[in-house]
Amino acid sequence: MTQADPAVVRREIVVNAPIDKAFSVFTDRFGDFKPAEHNLLRVPIAETVFEPTVGGHIYDRGTDGTVCRWARILAYDPPHRVVFSWDIGPTWQVESDPEHISEVEVIFTAETPDRTRLALEHRHLDRHGPGWESVRDGVGHDQGWLLYLGRYAGLFGADD
Repeated sequence: MTQADPAVVRREIVVNAPIDKAFSVFTDRFGDFKPAEHNLLRVPIAETVFEPTVGGHIYDRGTDGTVCRWARILAYDPPHRVVFSWDIGPTWQVESDPEHISEVEVIFTAETPDRTRLALEHRHLDRHGPGWESVRDGVGHDQGWLLYLGRYAGLFGADD
């Protein structure tokens, strides 16, 4: 019997879409499913941008033009895989020390030509240091990755 790693959160979802579309909706429309209330800026979010290249960022742009870069793209392998850092620490502020960040890997697997499984693994949560459990509990909660993935699935309408 193996014990689950307490520093990892895993979530899966299946969408009725070809793998290419499932991947592009995740990266091109990240801001359409990221909850606007998940905001580290002092003003409302005007847009969330996912830069589709290794070394790019995921960032929020505020209505006043301010920018909050809260993730870096570590791997970008369309349409199968994307990995990004999670640069948000236990105090829910941006963490600038790369030794104190976790990472999120998202794998896309075609189950059929029109059905894709997305497997998300948020790992190395203990790297956030003291209080890391609050990050795990936040992203593992129903208002964390489950909310993101539920909204992501909602972007695939009956016509898709």
